[in-house]
Amino acid sequence: MNTNEKFLVTVNRELGSGGRSVARKLAQRLGVRFYDKVQLEGLVKEYHLSEEQIEALKARKRNWWTEICDKITLSPGTDLYHKDEKGNPELVTSDDLFKSESRILREIAAEESCVVAGRAAFFVLKAHPNKVRILIRASMAYRMERVMRKQGLSEEEAASVIDRVDTGRENYTKKYAGVSRYDTRNYDLVINMDGLTEDDAVDLIMEYIKRSE
Repeated sequence: MNTNEKFLVTVNRELGSGGRSVARKLAQRLGVRFYDKVQLEGLVKEYHLSEEQIEALKARKRNWWTEICDKITLSPGTDLYHKDEKGNPELVTSDDLFKSESRILREIAAEESCVVAGRAAFFVLKAHPNKVRILIRASMAYRMERVMRKQGLSEEEAASVIDRVDTGRENYTKKYAGVSRYDTRNYDLVINMDGLTEDDAVDLIMEYIKRSE
């Protein structure tokens, strides 16, 4: 990957691995924007855009993408709506969301260098010419401890949350990407967080990027 040109880093992660924090810190280190589920769903809510609408915005406003990104306000758990052809609010389905997020992700990658966490970005943006695809994982013991500590859960509750999220993310990836998110052939770099800090992981990624240049 060449950081002197427009680049992309996608980060898939297991719940409790610290992968989201690693991705956010990596974006800060690289000096680029960070996008995850909340940011992307915020964009879908604010701008449920068709390809034609995006082109119209681009033609009308020179800095249209920066303006859009600066208006992200959605909080986790907020319902997503857009307006149908009659102007009535309509709940966004998972298929709608994937299509809109995919369209937005492609626009993001075309407009700027960035780090994207999750959302099957490794698949949606697989044609990007200058990218690194990363998987952050950890042992179940590591993940359990982290989820219990950060969410204040019992061991049984943490195990249930991890199983539910793992299943949901795997089903989502298989449905829309047609592959398993655990297939290492989808990634350029896989990091096991056992024995590492988040900063250690960022250092490893930066070293990989440096070597790949």
